[in-house]
Amino acid sequence: MKKLELKFQNEEDKTVTISLDDPVEPADPALINAAMDAILTANCFYSSGGDLVAKKEARIVERNVAAIQL
Repeated sequence: MKKLELKFQNEEDKTVTISLDDPVEPADPALINAAMDAILTANCFYSSGGDLVAKKEARIVERNVAAIQL
């Protein structure tokens, strides 16, 4: 399963991650950047370390799980 992770810095200089399932690929850096700017401008998320204050990074993460027959 793939996830788009949007990472932000909060007021306490800690990293806050917002994860979205099944991102559209290929990823459009301009759209992701604009979405992250909109999140910061709207101040619509709060973390235990305060408001989100800056963009840190965005990445697509893939996790593969293989069950082991017991």
